[in-house]
Amino acid sequence: MAEIKYQLIQANDDKHIAIIADWYLKEWNIPIATTIDKTRNLSGAYHEFQVLMMLDDEPIATGGLYQHVGILDNVPRLGVYKNWLALVYTKPDYRGQGLGTLICKYIAAHAKQLGLTEMHLFTHTAARLYQRLGWQQVERLALGGKDIVVMKKQLEESDLL
Repeated sequence: MAEIKYQLIQANDDKHIAIIADWYLKEWNIPIATTIDKTRNLSGAYHEFQVLMMLDDEPIATGGLYQHVGILDNVPRLGVYKNWLALVYTKPDYRGQGLGTLICKYIAAHAKQLGLTEMHLFTHTAARLYQRLGWQQVERLALGGKDIVVMKKQLEESDLL
């Protein structure tokens, strides 16, 4: 039976940071140097972290919790929201199997362990998925021709793994 493990990425984990950077380039055209720099400079003091999901020691998914996400560059007023779940990615061959849900639950559980009480995200493609995971819409806006939903999740004891 396959075994799923989670690994918090450390600033010196060049091998896994490079894998994540390649995924983000292919999926969202985020420059490799941008991902490497951002991942190496995540601040534990601000509860930022990146998680890698491994299936039998093969990296298959990632995501993280950040204080700055791209939408804040375009809509600075959204800076009132903190603790952004972002850049959740699953390798194409593994999509549709619930792994995105599992990594989101892991990120929420880790955030709760860090003492956080809520998280935020924005999406234009997966609002229904996040609603099923306990997220609530806080606002909607049009940006770049997309209908963006900003969502919030209150972290509860039940979010702990």
